[in-house]
Amino acid sequence: MTSPASSLLLDETHAPALQSWVVSANDPSTDFPIQNLPFGRFRRAGSQEAWRIGIAIGDQVLDLAAARRQAVWDAEVAELLTPLAEGDLNAFLARGAAARRALRLALSRALRQGSAQQAALQACLLPLAQAELTLPCAIGDYTDFYTGIHHATAVGKLFRPDNPLLPNYKWVPIGYHGRASTIGVSGQAVRRPWGQLKGEAPEPEFAPCRRLDYELELGAFIATANAQGEPLTMAQAEGALAGLVLLNDWSARDVQAWEYQPLGPFLSKSFASTISPWLVTMEALAPFRVPLVRSEGDPAPLPYLDSTINRSQGALNVELEVWLSTKAMRERGEAPVRIAESNFRDAYWTLAQMVTHHASNGCSLNPGDLLGSGTLSGPQPGQEGSLLEQTQGGKVPLKLPDGSERRFLEDGDEIVLRAHCGGTAGARRIGFGDCTATVLPALDAAYWTR
Repeated sequence: MTSPASSLLLDETHAPALQSWVVSANDPSTDFPIQNLPFGRFRRAGSQEAWRIGIAIGDQVLDLAAARRQAVWDAEVAELLTPLAEGDLNAFLARGAAARRALRLALSRALRQGSAQQAALQACLLPLAQAELTLPCAIGDYTDFYTGIHHATAVGKLFRPDNPLLPNYKWVPIGYHGRASTIGVSGQAVRRPWGQLKGEAPEPEFAPCRRLDYELELGAFIATANAQGEPLTMAQAEGALAGLVLLNDWSARDVQAWEYQPLGPFLSKSFASTISPWLVTMEALAPFRVPLVRSEGDPAPLPYLDSTINRSQGALNVELEVWLSTKAMRERGEAPVRIAESNFRDAYWTLAQMVTHHASNGCSLNPGDLLGSGTLSGPQPGQEGSLLEQTQGGKVPLKLPDGSERRFLEDGDEIVLRAHCGGTAGARRIGFGDCTATVLPALDAAYWTR
């Protein structure tokens, strides 16, 4: 198991003054400066090439299979590049944080201005505009948590105005097991699902979802495994984390309202989830760790969910945004509009607490498993991470600049999630890349009579 605080170390790769010979990586607005170096899986757009692992740098992707062949590396780095050259990010992640740090240092030095490897690596770059991206690694299992206390409170008020938070919320990180098989990557089209809906009539109906919603989340990838029956301590959980992606965990709110009692989400959540394609590592995120802040009077976590590191730097300063583009807006050539923003530091539970609790009963986690944060909302208006909150359950429509309104998503709507870390002294701004998906109409009713 990786050493406790291995993902918290700062080193020369984080220096804000570092510049790359990849000129676009030096643009202050890029999500992918040399201080980031996220992993993704790609191939040339329009080709049937094998998927391979790359590093995003500016507006380029560095092909690590080509880099393994073309450049000169010392034996340790060459060996670390081998599973990546074979397109197997899961196998690389399983090596833990020390391996990630070693490779990050080597790639940082190779991509810096004045690097002797520039000539060899120049030919290993592909413009991101010419790349097709897929899931960064194989996802074996998916669990979605409920760490956004402001989301939990706002939704709870819709159903329990006088007691929005259930008694267990401040004691246990709530989560449910989702479907890895329906996780797609940014750029996908999500078909409006059918499901059982219960209105005022005595019997439910089977119909297309009428209350389709997005959920603004982050997804955490597991790097190293624990054996079944061997829980993880908080210290071990820090080392078990690989990094983060953006996550849109779509919800069919009307299906959810009818089906979720007594066992929780099922078909209202399993029809689709969308993640951003670039895995931003815990090493890249290290400068943006911040103290975990709880409200006065909140209970202290039970000892298995507590640690000095978690209290002092367990939270993350990740600024999140939701953008909406309607079909009519795109036809008129109009840009998307931002409809919400929030920050991950407002989450009630940290990543390490999520991992520790998940494994606390002896549940085994494996490289490539994905943990969703739950909807990340803030305490102020305009910081809602879903339309369910923003429209108060559909009662108060969201008004768009062109005069149109949304209570829930309509066919043709495109949702774009964005995130970045910045505003930290002595740290270079880094981002996640977009997480985009478009709503397709539901299947025609005739489909069910075939």
